[in-house]
Amino acid sequence: MDRSNRGPVDESKAHGPDFLQLDIRDAPPGRRADWLAQRIRLAIADRRLPTGSRLPATRVLAAELRVSRGVVTEAYRRLMEDGHTAGHGRNGTIVVAAPAAPVPPPEAPLAGPAAPPPPEALFAAAPGADVFDAMRAAPARIDLSPGTPDLAAFPRSAWLRAERSALASLAAADLGYGDPRGAPALRHALANWLARTRSIRADPDDILVVAGTAQTLSLLGQVLRDHGFPAVAVEDPGSLGARQHLRHQRLDTPPVPVDSQGARVDVLRDLRARAVLLTPAHQFPTGTVLSGARRRELMAWASENDGLIIEDDYDAEHRYDRPPVPALRSVLPGHVCYAGSVSKLLAPALRVGWVLAPPKYREALVAAKRYADLGNAALPQQVLARLMESGEMERQLRLLRTRHRRRRDAMVDAIATHLPRADVHGAAAGLHLTISFDAEFDDTDLAAAALARGVKVQPLSWHSQRPTRPGLVLGYAASTPTAIADGVRILGDALRTLP
Repeated sequence: MDRSNRGPVDESKAHGPDFLQLDIRDAPPGRRADWLAQRIRLAIADRRLPTGSRLPATRVLAAELRVSRGVVTEAYRRLMEDGHTAGHGRNGTIVVAAPAAPVPPPEAPLAGPAAPPPPEALFAAAPGADVFDAMRAAPARIDLSPGTPDLAAFPRSAWLRAERSALASLAAADLGYGDPRGAPALRHALANWLARTRSIRADPDDILVVAGTAQTLSLLGQVLRDHGFPAVAVEDPGSLGARQHLRHQRLDTPPVPVDSQGARVDVLRDLRARAVLLTPAHQFPTGTVLSGARRRELMAWASENDGLIIEDDYDAEHRYDRPPVPALRSVLPGHVCYAGSVSKLLAPALRVGWVLAPPKYREALVAAKRYADLGNAALPQQVLARLMESGEMERQLRLLRTRHRRRRDAMVDAIATHLPRADVHGAAAGLHLTISFDAEFDDTDLAAAALARGVKVQPLSWHSQRPTRPGLVLGYAASTPTAIADGVRILGDALRTLP
């Protein structure tokens, strides 16, 4: 709500502060908070306010502008929500991130050794091993790719405090080669974290720290192949990236259809597969929760066939409109290999994840990790352990849930306005939505048309092995509500251009 003072400004008394040479007379009537937030955004973007700058106190700036303090408070709130600033208690409001740079016009030369492929080339063929690298490199004004958290919300101050604490307490020997299973401090913190948040009882010695879920799949693929597994069944639709990692380990990935109750265990039985990869708490990309009946079927399948369930719990913490869903590992530890990471809680760049394997595979998995890299970097593990034990991770999660809920709502509203014929899936939790259409067109054409207009999305067909309705997978966590609304509007425009 804009609390702008809508009364007229006395021209004889109107003046501006030294801060950015602001002149309140330039603000449109009734939209002073909007105007102030935009002026500060521009100053951050052009580096007049570099990262680390402190904004004036709300009371001071309000007095200098001669507006109500509510106008400044509202403007600052919007900047925080956009991820450009953060509150630091008595230190005030600090600039923490600049807006994304605008995409250069087509005639401007692109920096670097080679220009990225045009949108139609990116979506012209079946996605290859480097498709996600190419997507990240493709320029776009608005990025609605799934799988990216709100990187601007990374708790820099808390991380720095934890890092200083870790460095102060680390012995010299702690900076040498450590246990390939991971730092004992982090494995202990993870055991407590998983018990609190996912009802998983685990001994720290049962936990293996890895470089994200991607490494879990690569290491586990080696182990399963050595144990005589020719294939790992996967959900369909299901994560293209996960499927690529398994296939890189020379494992087949037969599809298991997903419906409104989750993966169809009856089809899994017919496949005669001994291992299956699932995202049961929030299925990627449909958002379906594996139902109670399907869980019971799955437990029976695992017990009868000595089967292995690989549980990718990739974003179970991010829920908005439903209660938590128990992890499969909490009820069937002997048959579930549980994988998680901080990629969706903090940042993918940390490359920290964890895996709890059944006893029969544990030592082989530790050996595979040892020969891969001798273990994760020690210092980030120590820092993360302190964040988990201090309560900072819970605080971060509460912040993200509030922010992501607003962005989810903005996307749902924008879809209702600009894509009214789209069916929305998976809105109750996670960092993305999937939309599908009861129509005949190639969703890769829609994704290409969107990218040509500066909006980056993923076609649903990328994540499907069998024919499916056309659709898109849309991430909302890393974009502001304004950018989301604008991006979905452009998607609607792009859809209308398709034959």
